[in-house]
Amino acid sequence: MDIDNVILRINELAQKKKTVGLNEDELQERASLREHYLKNIRSNFKQQLDSIEFTDEEPSSDQESNK
Repeated sequence: MDIDNVILRINELAQKKKTVGLNEDELQERASLREHYLKNIRSNFKQQLDSIEFTDEEPSSDQESNK
């Protein structure tokens, strides 16, 4: 299930909870979908952090003389 469908279903269940309430199966489905969504968010965030490169370059003497 792609993330857009997961979000759509989570929102459907949230709306239903506000109006008529959820049965036990729907509560379990909601918990499962939320966990799937959070795993996706954590994975994307980790990928983003892993792609960051830190550089500790000393300024060249040309840059210092231009100040």
